[in-house]
Amino acid sequence: MVGLQNEVRHVFAADSKTLHKIEPVIRRTLIVDPNMASAKLMADLVKGLGAREVVVEQDEKLALEAARDLEPGIIFVERTGPRLDGESFTKRLRRSNLACRKAPIIMVTSDATASTIKGARDSGVHEFLRKPFTSGDLFKRIEVVSIRPRDWIEAVGYVGPDRRRFNSGEYAGPQKRKSDKAKGGDAAAAKDQAMRILNAALAQFDSDPMQALRAIREQVSALKAQAMKTADAGLAVALASLETVLTGAAPTKAQLERPIQGVLALAAPDTFAKAS
Repeated sequence: MVGLQNEVRHVFAADSKTLHKIEPVIRRTLIVDPNMASAKLMADLVKGLGAREVVVEQDEKLALEAARDLEPGIIFVERTGPRLDGESFTKRLRRSNLACRKAPIIMVTSDATASTIKGARDSGVHEFLRKPFTSGDLFKRIEVVSIRPRDWIEAVGYVGPDRRRFNSGEYAGPQKRKSDKAKGGDAAAAKDQAMRILNAALAQFDSDPMQALRAIREQVSALKAQAMKTADAGLAVALASLETVLTGAAPTKAQLERPIQGVLALAAPDTFAKAS
């Protein structure tokens, strides 16, 4: 264990600029792992990288309570345990009202099959770390979530970082789609994605009204930014109409449908034919 800590310091001590950049993220760390030996090793490693407050929990319920109290900048969660389901924990955190609901989550497990990696990605984790791992593997994951953050997706069926940018070093699945490449970050792609999520949130409103409303508000904010950037007066007016309804305490699907359809009518012709 001491050897690994020394390895971390030796390999990364010279990269002080990177350590400085990751410090705000790793300063408060939550580790969720039923194996105390494994959790202690992780705690020692992150302390070697600059963590100041490290909390360890073994139980999913207690881990959520710790997340509320600690407001961690980063979370490491084991995939399974006697009272722990890492995917369930991630989904619950993402759909909560906790201040840290968007914190980077790195799932750690020795079970790194294609299905478990996909399950981790779809639950809303940022990165996947396979055991056994080196200090370099750990540092690379922390560096990615700290310095190269991904777009946040606030939908109904999925809440978390953009899955198209899942950076797991162990991922062995199909190559990324063409739509995930160069055009994925431009204004048109961002507008298309917001329109698709808005459409889906309305369609799925009855299944989860609270999350649907949160998704709708998030897309209104994203589309407003696009309308301002492109000087799209028509879109701005349609969004203002929708915002008027959203100011109500608990708008219903019936109240939202007409203004949302007014916004969706301004989407590009092939927006809803594209893969989401």
